[in-house]
Amino acid sequence: MLTKENTALVVIDIQGKLAQLMHQKEAVYQNVNRLIEGAKVLDIPIIWTEQYPEGLGGTIPEVAATLEGVKPIPKMTFSCCQNDEFLTALKATGRQQILITGIETHICVYQTTVELLEAGFEVEVVADAVSSRTPENKALGLDKMKTAGAGITGTETALYELLKVASGPEFKQILKIVK
Repeated sequence: MLTKENTALVVIDIQGKLAQLMHQKEAVYQNVNRLIEGAKVLDIPIIWTEQYPEGLGGTIPEVAATLEGVKPIPKMTFSCCQNDEFLTALKATGRQQILITGIETHICVYQTTVELLEAGFEVEVVADAVSSRTPENKALGLDKMKTAGAGITGTETALYELLKVASGPEFKQILKIVK
């Protein structure tokens, strides 16, 4: 199970025109923001990437606003793990459990997940906070990641798993986020 002391959140490439083409995009944006807000409440480190921002554009405003205070890491590789700045940021967290959200499920999310698993990390992909242009590609990506050994979770499941108890100020804040 995920623990807030050992988890980092990775937000992958929710950018520009490509983000606008995602299947069920509004629900995905909402769940990504819930995860970011929840990570902030629970003091979980956030690593944010952008794929070729000069060409694809920056992270969409709906998500970038929630990431205030976090610096995006630009990359050219599909897998975040092929980027030295990402690896440095990941190592700096000291965390071994990685919660992943972003786009596209069958490309950047998939390749990052597999390489994190190969490096010995425990990876949970948030199924309702990842997307692809088609539902078929999303399903394919989730299936391949599960086969590779990743856990598949949901936004509320992950947040409550990290929270552990239904009391205290963190619980009250998470409750407001998921409602």
